[in-house]
Amino acid sequence: MLEVKDLHAFYGKSHVLQGVGFSVGRGEIVSLLGRNGAGRSTTVKAIMGLVTARGQVRFKGQDILGLQAHEVARRGVGYVPEDRAIFPDLTVRQNLMLGMKGRAESGKWGMKDVFRIFPGLQARADTPGGVLSGGEQQMLTLCRTLMGDPELVMIDEPTEGLAPKTIEQVGALLWEVKRRGISVLLVEQKLTIALDVCERLYVMGHGQIVFEGTAQDLRGNEAVRKEWLEV
Repeated sequence: MLEVKDLHAFYGKSHVLQGVGFSVGRGEIVSLLGRNGAGRSTTVKAIMGLVTARGQVRFKGQDILGLQAHEVARRGVGYVPEDRAIFPDLTVRQNLMLGMKGRAESGKWGMKDVFRIFPGLQARADTPGGVLSGGEQQMLTLCRTLMGDPELVMIDEPTEGLAPKTIEQVGALLWEVKRRGISVLLVEQKLTIALDVCERLYVMGHGQIVFEGTAQDLRGNEAVRKEWLEV
């Protein structure tokens, strides 16, 4: 589904990504782990066309590196940014509608699906997004991206600052996404959710992939966890 090879990115003179490579299969949940500053967010931004990069990024066999963000989205890649980026003056329902690619709910996800999984959003459907709690805003931006019917969704730090109950809801949504055959690239700091939902994991450090393997592999590798993940 997604293949990344020898990906490099720069911020000014700073060489942030230094030959990053990984893959995400169809219907697979893969996590990109690492401390702040490791390059995880830059990686997904480079894939999405939000950061200038060089290397190779192929989605469904086609090279997408260098395309603009809206072009990448039209190919079937969804992106949930770390800052949530909802429209605060629009209602929950209006925010969700903006995620649709067409005028009709013809994809795998529709308003009824979203409200069934998160009844709290339905209860606040006509409430401006800006007055929602942090957890509700996170649910809204996740669901807005799914309304665009992506085949791959990249989610940047979805559990940051959320209460444990909301984190459980995020995990449940990820399982539902997988059940529907959608691939997920999950950028996370929290090991707990990554180990629970991901088949494979990559650990980043200093702009490079320093570990790849299964959740079980990472559980058994104390040296990697101490060196690259634990604070």
